[in-house]
Amino acid sequence: MESYKPNPDPDMGAEETMPEVEQTLSEALPVPELADEAQPELSSERDSFEDAVAAVDRDEDEEDEQPEESAEGQADETTGIQRGKIVEGTVHSTSPTEVLVDLGEGVIGVIASRELDRMDREALEALKPGSPVSAYVLKAKGSDGRPVLSLARAEEERNWSLAEQHYQTKQAYYSKIAGYNKGGLIVRFGTVRGFVPASQVSRDRLQRAVGNSPEERWGRMVGEDIAVKVVEIDRARNRLILSERAAMREWREMQKSRLLETLREGEVRKGRVISIADFGAFVDLGGADGLVHLTELSWKHITHPREVLEVGQEVEVEVISVDPQRKRIGLSMKRLERDPWQEVIAHYSVGQLVQATVTKLTKFGAFARLVDRPEIEGLIHISELADYRVSHPREVVLVGDVLTLRIVKIDANERRLGLSLRQVDSAKYMDQDWQALAAEIGEEPLAGQEESPDEAAPDQAE
Repeated sequence: MESYKPNPDPDMGAEETMPEVEQTLSEALPVPELADEAQPELSSERDSFEDAVAAVDRDEDEEDEQPEESAEGQADETTGIQRGKIVEGTVHSTSPTEVLVDLGEGVIGVIASRELDRMDREALEALKPGSPVSAYVLKAKGSDGRPVLSLARAEEERNWSLAEQHYQTKQAYYSKIAGYNKGGLIVRFGTVRGFVPASQVSRDRLQRAVGNSPEERWGRMVGEDIAVKVVEIDRARNRLILSERAAMREWREMQKSRLLETLREGEVRKGRVISIADFGAFVDLGGADGLVHLTELSWKHITHPREVLEVGQEVEVEVISVDPQRKRIGLSMKRLERDPWQEVIAHYSVGQLVQATVTKLTKFGAFARLVDRPEIEGLIHISELADYRVSHPREVVLVGDVLTLRIVKIDANERRLGLSLRQVDSAKYMDQDWQALAAEIGEEPLAGQEESPDEAAPDQAE
């Protein structure tokens, strides 16, 4: 039996690194170091792996079970037909019970009726007289003297040969998840059933394998695309062990190249958060990941991505940049939200009083976040902090202070909001403040009250 020994790749990520293998993959299951009294659990874990593989093997054996061969069925010296060989021929004739195949030199083989019963309608309709076929010799000479053939077995042998080629070349194979058992996933390698142990399932897929039963853990994955590499093959035992982890790096590179060719700026895609860093979050778009920078997560002020995201969370993102040369994809979540600056333009004006919380101090001023619109942050320039000279903003305000401020500038194009503490009590805005107060309490100012203080002063003096 051949076994697999990985060639460590220094560029391979943690999720794609294969475990060390000495004899067979079944011996490479990751198990924790246990105390002496815990040894039965180790045996149990290995037993469960072997049971899972054996379950696949038994199913394969049941499907491929054939009658035992007699000694005279091994070869026919007169025709040169040998049992276990794949022969080429053409369909000679068909009937509801059998299909005759012309093997050349006057030799006619027969495909047994029980195999025809297993074939779907499309496959049966393809067997027309003159159609070329490849067949596996089950018996060199049957009871009626004709070779007994199998089309399904020929296809299976070709798939085993293909699996052997993939094993030798370490090439990834792309298929779909066909089923599962308690120990992992079943993946069709053509017509041959391969087994992906849970230890060889990708980290991303394992994160979704939640539940107490195999159905809960693996059931929803049936039919999904999967890339695998052959890590153990034993034709005599119908044993084909596959690894998704070993194929992930190659598969993701292929998917990323494909996505980079098709992605366009402005597209909206769904993805899943696969990792979080201080500067942003990486989102898997289906084989390729893009970066949502910290500044593109939300219009609200965020100090770390974990405030709004967690690994495994499904999100909707907009593609904002694609760099095929550097293989980088830029994504944004906040651009799918309503732009808060539209609210600023609609509801705020220069001269208006607002409540804001001081968030940061710099040598040139203080930043403050609007209480009503926490996603909007404005600047109180150092010259707008007080009527006297200020050397540093900390002389007047501190981080966390909630202040009443005056809006002195709105620049929607540059997304800048100018605020002032110095002009809160300015007479320049007295009329505007009075109008705002009257509107707030639901009263219309009297005509005489609309006069400026300077105009009213003489009357008051009299």
